[in-house]
Amino acid sequence: MIADADPIPAPGSSPSSRLVVAKAGATAVALKTNVVDASAVIRRRFLVTGSTLPTSPCQHRQGSEIQATTLELMDSLWKWFLGIPLQLVIVLGVAIVSQAVLGRLVERLTFRAMSTRITRDSEPKTPEEVIERSRRDQRAESITALLRSVIVGIVWSIAGITMLSTIGINVGPLLASAGVVGVALGFGAQTLVKDYLAGIFMIIEDQYGIGDLVDVGQVVGTVEEVGLRVTRLRDMSGVVWYVRNGEILRVANRSQGWTLAIVDVPVSYDSDLDKVRDIIERIADDMTADPASRELLLDRPEYAGVESVSGEAVIIRVTARAMPDKQVAGSRAIRERLKVAFDEGGIKVPAVLRLPNQPPKA
Repeated sequence: MIADADPIPAPGSSPSSRLVVAKAGATAVALKTNVVDASAVIRRRFLVTGSTLPTSPCQHRQGSEIQATTLELMDSLWKWFLGIPLQLVIVLGVAIVSQAVLGRLVERLTFRAMSTRITRDSEPKTPEEVIERSRRDQRAESITALLRSVIVGIVWSIAGITMLSTIGINVGPLLASAGVVGVALGFGAQTLVKDYLAGIFMIIEDQYGIGDLVDVGQVVGTVEEVGLRVTRLRDMSGVVWYVRNGEILRVANRSQGWTLAIVDVPVSYDSDLDKVRDIIERIADDMTADPASRELLLDRPEYAGVESVSGEAVIIRVTARAMPDKQVAGSRAIRERLKVAFDEGGIKVPAVLRLPNQPPKA
């Protein structure tokens, strides 16, 4: 221990002895001050780092044992993760990447196979080329959706079997029992098999595609999605319909090729039909030269002739080939121009009004 006070010199000692004793006391006091400062620094460092001051060899041994146990636990966890969990993560990653890559590859190959040199190298110039290109794009979208469904089923089936075998489950008996269950489902779920087969043949035969306006008997609407089991349609009022492919016995596709815009307009019984025909021919020439009308109609409107005759009026029919989804708009454009031209030419359109069970006037 270092003394807290300076040593007291013995009585009768010489001055030199007293000087030596005084120097020894000063040295002891300086030493004590240095020890106290060093202790404070050590305690401050331990408080900053959050450690505890080792006070005995026992605590040193306990700390070493805890550190060794922690390292062993981390090593065992790492070895466990490098085993089955890492293999499962790799299988999931490979499945996700394979699905994305194969889906993109199918999309590119399908659109490339469906495109022709005309549509690939240059923009379509004629209405027929526009229709052909649109039809090919719709069919490519439908086939791509079908192939993507097949890819998803195959990829995740293989991934599931691989994961089961990785965790130690014998997949042999499962595959054998799956074959038996498949046979049983083939007999019991004939409707489901029928839906799938019908969907496959509808897409292969290009009966309809995404974006087509079709009449499937139960509903008339635009095709939004073509699946293996069901087809999703949206009718004119915005209602979404899901129709099973096996229940579709007939399909009326209004979007393939072209549609016919038909306009029946009545004129007075005593009207000059030659004059009416000349007006219609002039309207046809104007609509052919109009760029807005060419977006609706594929060719020149034609004077079809007299559709019917009664005591009240003569019904004149005008027809024109229109874009698949522009039939209604094309008919309205023809009616509008006929009305304006008839007013300018003095052709009267009679008010044909009949009460129920009332015969036409003589």
